[in-house]
Amino acid sequence: MNSSTAAQTPEMPSESQKAALITLLSDEDPGVYQTIRDKILSFGHESLFWLRPHTLSSNPALRRRVQEIVQHFARKEADNRFLAFCLTEGEDLNLEQGAWLLTQTQFPDTNLEAYQALLDSYAGELRERIDPRGEAEHIIGNFNDYLFGVLGFTGNEQNYYEPENNYLNRVMDRRTGNPINLCLVYLLLAKRLRLPIVGIGLPGHFICRFQSSSEEYYIDVFNKGKLWTKANCIQYLLYGNYPVSDEHLAPVTSRRMLIRMCGNLHQIYHNLDRHDETTRLQRYLIALAK
Repeated sequence: MNSSTAAQTPEMPSESQKAALITLLSDEDPGVYQTIRDKILSFGHESLFWLRPHTLSSNPALRRRVQEIVQHFARKEADNRFLAFCLTEGEDLNLEQGAWLLTQTQFPDTNLEAYQALLDSYAGELRERIDPRGEAEHIIGNFNDYLFGVLGFTGNEQNYYEPENNYLNRVMDRRTGNPINLCLVYLLLAKRLRLPIVGIGLPGHFICRFQSSSEEYYIDVFNKGKLWTKANCIQYLLYGNYPVSDEHLAPVTSRRMLIRMCGNLHQIYHNLDRHDETTRLQRYLIALAK
């Protein structure tokens, strides 16, 4: 076992070798950079200790390339955390935690506490505007006025298949995204306000549903909270030649929603021929399917 481990992880370079590797990192030849990068990566996370000081180098090329390698290791750590989450959490997993862990696989430096505080502040503003004992239409109307009117969230129709529509930090930064991630923001705020809102995974679209003991509304978050009835949902299914079944109108579990988010990204990266990213998302889907 020890000999196998030693064979897989090369011995750390000497100080003179480290200096030579750092010098070669700023070489203008892309082929040289790729060779040196691969060599440094072969040393594993231990190389971060002598690489990190050079993220502040006065040499722009060196600084950029060292930062790229540091980011690679950070994304790998985030990848392992998200995979562990997918493998160990159940059907009712913490969706907010899962969404942030997924975000860090692409943006490892994301300040989760800052974004969570921002969601808390949005919920605080909504709490002042909404009477939870009021009629559903008024609750949803005030919710929508704030989210889409005041904050300016909207569906990204022009660049629907852009990867950034699928990462929660970028959806909040840009205030635009695809249906499921805009619904994610809606659901995270609704949870903070304890509103009876759930996600509904229609084929080819994702919406929310508000349901109390006496009222039911479907909410097309991608289209600025346009209200649907159950009859509208059935019309959507019929128009798209989808089978009309209770399954399509049932609330989606947190795990199923995370699977769908990863599935969207997998398809997007596949269409963009980004093979490493496609493989990464495939691993998450396999883990979530177990």
